Amino acid sequence: MMFEPPFSLLIDGKLRASASGGTIKLVRPDTEQPGWEVPAAGPAEVDQAAEAAARAFAEQPWALLPARARSDALFRLAALIRQQAERLAQLESQNVGKPLGDARWEINAGARAFEYYAGALPRFTGETIPTSGEGLDYTLRVPIGVVAAIVPWNFPFLMACWKVAPALATGNAVILKPASLTPITALLLGQLAAEAGVPPGILQVLAGPGGKIGDHLVQHPRVRKIAFTGETTTGARILKLAADGIKRVSLELGGKSPNIVFADADIEAAAAAAPGAVFGNAGQDCCARSRVLVEESVYGRFVEAFVAATKKQVVGDPANEATQIGPMVSAAQRARVEEYIELARSEGGRVLCGGTRPHSPGWYLAPTIIDGLPSESRVCQEEIFGPVACVLPFRGESEAIRLANDTQFGLSGSLWTRDVERALRVARMVETGVLSVNTNSSVYQEAPFGGFKQSGFGRDLGAEAMHLYTEIKNVFIRVPAKEPA
Repeated sequence: MMFEPPFSLLIDGKLRASASGGTIKLVRPDTEQPGWEVPAAGPAEVDQAAEAAARAFAEQPWALLPARARSDALFRLAALIRQQAERLAQLESQNVGKPLGDARWEINAGARAFEYYAGALPRFTGETIPTSGEGLDYTLRVPIGVVAAIVPWNFPFLMACWKVAPALATGNAVILKPASLTPITALLLGQLAAEAGVPPGILQVLAGPGGKIGDHLVQHPRVRKIAFTGETTTGARILKLAADGIKRVSLELGGKSPNIVFADADIEAAAAAAPGAVFGNAGQDCCARSRVLVEESVYGRFVEAFVAATKKQVVGDPANEATQIGPMVSAAQRARVEEYIELARSEGGRVLCGGTRPHSPGWYLAPTIIDGLPSESRVCQEEIFGPVACVLPFRGESEAIRLANDTQFGLSGSLWTRDVERALRVARMVETGVLSVNTNSSVYQEAPFGGFKQSGFGRDLGAEAMHLYTEIKNVFIRVPAKEPA
């Protein structure tokens, strides 16, 4: 294992540099100092990886192995991840800027993904179907083939595991394309998979600029399925590029999720939980509950408590165990978020706290709460992807639902109320793929995760994810009825 630089591409079981000699120069978000150099794959490497994946899928027995054999390999991979968890967490923290404690949790959650699908694989079955014909009809779940898994920079290792684990479990060959800003742990995941016994060509990892190799990968004739997590504009582009090849596509895209607080809720608990729901990972989370909708009669009380809880958030060095919010991933991302804060001011919004740069060096931004804006304002409608929350009042259940649904997105959300009947009604009516009641915790390995509307389609996690990486085949065997003796 090469857990220290130089890091390499993984193509057909071999660690490789870029044929062109190109590199990605990474900068640490906490220090603004150079971090590592990683090989930048180009179209030539995409072609090589795609051919190797197609060959491995067709010629090697990975997909035809007994379920127990693939399951054992994934369990070995999970064990290797856990063995290297601390070093992986350190690299993830340094590369992304996230607090080390968060990175540790994410690495171990990635291992859990492989354990889950290793355990689920022997129970992932077809069915027998009674038909009008004389015989036996049954279905098989067969792998699609070569899968391109394209993952974002905000949760690099975890998102890679969410896609690679079910794709490998169901017998596919995977080309993993991490984001250019955060490729380190994805490259190491490929090495760990090889050590666990995943055959050459079955998992390959290519770092490189999305504009240069992402399009080529999506359009490559050997690639039959694209699994993408990222922003909505890129997801729409992938759909268009994949259309000519009638490729299978699943998309987990942006969000502008609501956090709905009714007057009968435990206001102190809801306010105390609200900062973590939107400012975690420096707000760089598609599930961030960035539209906080509060019933008018408790609006002032909630906002006061929310601001007080936000001001207690510890912003600082990711390596410090007390840190809750680290720097943003890049100078460009911070500048983009600051533009939204200025836009809010120009539209008449009030910045109740935050909006400043609390530390230097490092791309830090203090968590920011804004009120006084209408729901239709850009700041309340567009995904900011930073530590910014907008608070809006509502009157009654119907208006809460209308405001919650007043967005192009529909990924996640929370609902706070002591009224069980209201919780059931509102949960049914809010247009979102994931919703939690009296908590902001709604993403679990065992349960499906994905969005409505422009937040995408298809589901990661749970048994549902295994369907994304298989085709269903129906088989009928004619068995004529015998005459009685």
